[in-house]
This record gives sequence, C-alpha cells and structure tokens, in this order.
Amino acid sequence: MALSYEDLKVNHPCFAAGIKNNKGRVHLPVSPGCNIACNFCRRSIKDTDNRPGVSREIITPEEAVEIVRRALALCPDITVAGVAGPGDALATPYALQTFRLIRREFSHIIKCMSTNGLLLPDYADEVIDVGIDSLTVTVNAVDPAILARICEGIVCHGRHYTGTEAAKILINNQLAGIGKVSRAGITVKVNTVLIPEINGDHVAEVAKTVAAHGAKILNIIPLIPQHRLSWCSVPGCDLLSRIRSEAEAYINVFRHCRRCRADAAGIIGGLDVSGQLYIHHIKAENTFSHG
Repeated sequence: MALSYEDLKVNHPCFAAGIKNNKGRVHLPVSPGCNIACNFCRRSIKDTDNRPGVSREIITPEEAVEIVRRALALCPDITVAGVAGPGDALATPYALQTFRLIRREFSHIIKCMSTNGLLLPDYADEVIDVGIDSLTVTVNAVDPAILARICEGIVCHGRHYTGTEAAKILINNQLAGIGKVSRAGITVKVNTVLIPEINGDHVAEVAKTVAAHGAKILNIIPLIPQHRLSWCSVPGCDLLSRIRSEAEAYINVFRHCRRCRADAAGIIGGLDVSGQLYIHHIKAENTFSHG
C-alpha cells in the first residue's frame, strides 16, 4: 500500500511543508524520451544547468539499482528514489522497470515518479502495481486554448496531434489518470509552470480542477524562459506569492521547490552526492528532439 500523504509530509523532502527535515532523495535518469512538446522545455545531457530536464547521462534500470545502493551508502538519510526525467517517465518503459527492481531490494524506500500524464490512464494500473507512493503530474492548464500556447503538440498511440486537439487529449488524460491513481491511495502532486503572459490568470482554475480530481498538493513553478518561450518573463515574487495564495483556496500549495535536475541526489539545500554517482559516462551537451 502506498504511503499516506501524512507519512509523506514526514519522510519525503518535497512534502515537508517548507520545513527542512534533512531527508534526502535520489533521482534516477532512466527516461530519455518524451511524447509531448512543451514550448518551455529544453532537455539536455550535460553537467551544467541546475534545472529539470537535465542530466549528466541516461542509465539503465539495472544501473539505477546500483545507483540507489551507492547513494544510500553516501547519504543514509536518503528516503526517496524518484524518476523525474529527463524525458517523461511513461513515454518509455524504463521507469516502471526501474521501480519493479527497486521494490525487490529496497522495500523501505519511498518510490516517487513524475509524468506529463498523457499516458497515465494507460499505465495507471502498472503505476499502482509497482508501488508508487507519490506521483507528480505536470498540468499547466485545464483550458485547451491556453494549453495550446504552452504545448505545441503530442504523440499519442502513434499519432501526432497539435493545437487545441492535442491540448484536449492531454488535459482529459491527465485528469482521468489523476483520478484513477488518487482513488487507489497514491498521493498526487501537481506541478504547474507559471508563465505570466499565458497562464498567469488561470492557475487558480488549475488548482480547483486538479483538487476535484484527487490531487493533494500543487507546486507552482516559476518559468525559466527558454526554447520557444524565451520571450516570456520570469514571474516576480509578488506575482508568485499572489497566485500561490489564490490556489490555496482549493489545494495545499508547495512553496520550496528547487527545480531539481533529473539526476539530483542528496539532501535538498545540503549534502549533494550526485557528482559521486553520475561521473562515469558524462557526455557532451546534446539536446533531445521534442516528440
């Protein structure tokens, strides 16, 4: 059975309600591909840039087990093994394979996964079966007209969709998937990238909608202007604070996100052991194609 939300607030560093609890996490970069094309996303294999979508390398599920073993030796306070990219965890089979292997050897560790939610209805039963405790779904809009400005297109079941057609499919699948896994007892956190020029007045509606479908907490992430949204502005502290307060009318709001890399490891704001784990196959910078 998945850990409860109350248990996660004690043992998962990302659910500690802003209180530094000295619990650590290790991100396992086993997911190289993605099936949606977000206009702000630039995934890379590189040793610099402290942001989501970046990793030093891609590892196999079998290598991930060894990484967890080494991470716990270096930092015994690690309580979470997570897959957060650099692509989408459900676009390729490797994340679920990884969690099956981890469950055999590290039954005590919290299993955490991030996804865009496009294929969540298809894989919800497997997500439940492998014992995921915490699932993060990125939902940037629940209005197709708004989402179409954020996500250029999707590839779903072998077909490429664009515009509002793609947005409708993505939104429907995200909400259906959130509902299914939350009803199974998995704690769902929703990430929403705040883009002032596009969804700045829409985040409260996202909060209301995902809460109605079972999400427990919302993480509003300030945009890093890059890729096709390099023209957009970075949300200021006042705007971010106001929108977080508006969202709190509907759902708990996460306020201490560090926008971690897909190969982050250690204690947030403290001991960082990622450089000792992911040093063997560092590649030159390379940008994945979207979709």
